[in-house]
Amino acid sequence: MRQDAIKPWQYRSWIFIRDPDFRAKALRVLDLYARTYEGEPLGADEYVISSDEKTSIQARCRCHPTVAPGQARTMRVNHEYGRGGALAYLAAYDVHRAKVFGRCEATTGIVPFMALVEQVMTTEPYACAKRVFWIVDNDSSHRGNKAIDRLAARFPSAVLVHTRSMPHG
Repeated sequence: MRQDAIKPWQYRSWIFIRDPDFRAKALRVLDLYARTYEGEPLGADEYVISSDEKTSIQARCRCHPTVAPGQARTMRVNHEYGRGGALAYLAAYDVHRAKVFGRCEATTGIVPFMALVEQVMTTEPYACAKRVFWIVDNDSSHRGNKAIDRLAARFPSAVLVHTRSMPHG
């Protein structure tokens, strides 16, 4: 196979950037990762949360308990499992404190996303923060001015920052 001219296992992929505002949006996110917003350093009471969802995760329950490893014995995991349907996992990551928040939901959407925001924003230090920047993609649960307004109405210190396909509001 090394001699063949066609080597399907060797390939490169890339994302063709269609958004004319991509550079500005990317720089805004990169600045937040570097603890800067609009040219000013973030204060000690300002935080950056990156959030995303993973849909259609197969929930499986093992039929038999896993046996822990022991002396001269590897861990034993039985191959049988019961299906528990598909779930969505929503996660929020504090990029500077390396803290992860997560939750399983039946689906994604406005209500599950706001439940994740509630989970984060009602715990310290976020509950008393000056600002908490939420970096999100353009999923329908947090797209547009309605999402910005909804978040700000519930948590005035929250600032929604979109990573693509929408100017920052």
